[in-house]
Amino acid sequence: MDSVLFKVLITVAALSVLIIIHEGGHYLAARAFGMRVLRYSIGFGPTLFRYQPKGSPTVFQVAVIPFLAYVQIAGMNPNEEVDPDDPELYPNKSLFARVTTIAAGPVANYLTASAIVFALGITNTLPPMQPVEPMQVGHVVPDSPAAQAGLQEGDVIIMANGEEIQNVSELIDATAPRAGEPTVYVVEREGRALAPITITPADRGGRGQIGVGAKMIRLYENLDAWDSAKLSIVLPYQMTMAQLNGLADMVKRRSTEGIGGPVMMGKMVADAAQAGLPAFLWILMFISVALGMFNLLPFPALDGGRLIFLGYEAVTRRRANERFEMAVHAFGIVFLLGVMILVTYRDIFG
Repeated sequence: MDSVLFKVLITVAALSVLIIIHEGGHYLAARAFGMRVLRYSIGFGPTLFRYQPKGSPTVFQVAVIPFLAYVQIAGMNPNEEVDPDDPELYPNKSLFARVTTIAAGPVANYLTASAIVFALGITNTLPPMQPVEPMQVGHVVPDSPAAQAGLQEGDVIIMANGEEIQNVSELIDATAPRAGEPTVYVVEREGRALAPITITPADRGGRGQIGVGAKMIRLYENLDAWDSAKLSIVLPYQMTMAQLNGLADMVKRRSTEGIGGPVMMGKMVADAAQAGLPAFLWILMFISVALGMFNLLPFPALDGGRLIFLGYEAVTRRRANERFEMAVHAFGIVFLLGVMILVTYRDIFG
């Protein structure tokens, strides 16, 4: 199969599964609280297949564009006429029921991530690795400043800009502020120190990068069921904090460098799929955590943005103006679409 087509298909399939799970969380919570769910759609556009169980208000459908999914809960659209006497409408449910229904999507993604970590743990197939210390080069990016300077896999970087380097974090700290500035690196190769090498880090969103990755060794091995269960909770939390720190750093730098669009995500998923099932499940776990975390951000149009309005209701004992809330979420949708177009353009055209 053509590699580009493979990347597209595997990315669509992987992301669709995770978003189906996300929307499934909303659906199950809504039904558990007796809300009327009008539609559960896999994909967008004209309907290819639809099914409505006897006695059920929900139409389950598959659309022409099999990407993403959505759940339509009666009464959630501010433009709908709401009958105050209809107990199955979203607005007529308790605050707890509405909060749980909105939060259930991200929770479903986190539960999926935990299940993947547990399964990989008990089968001893967890792929995550940790960097070797001292800082040993695991790979060199082609045509990068490091490649042009002659760095090779297996080289040990022991000094950068006059600072001793013990690990990859220290290398990043020494290199990041040096974007576009010639910097002296001291490297050992096969136990012998080479003559100091001058490398000019490339500017990547205001941060210097020379284009090397650290050699990695396996981090988790021979876990029993209890250790796998603990890791299934701890690891998604650690990844969430790392992703939040990364977002905070991008906001601080006022740069979208580091945000991956569909193209970059497709490459990650396709590469992982070709590396085997454990690597593929691992990247799905990572994306599932990112999807859950991202949707919980207190930003308009996201689940977190909706939870902010519900939080306002909990504090003030009155609901936010529906038209104002709708306008805020509409702004959020436009903004997020703009960011997605920007990062997709950058991923394609560099």
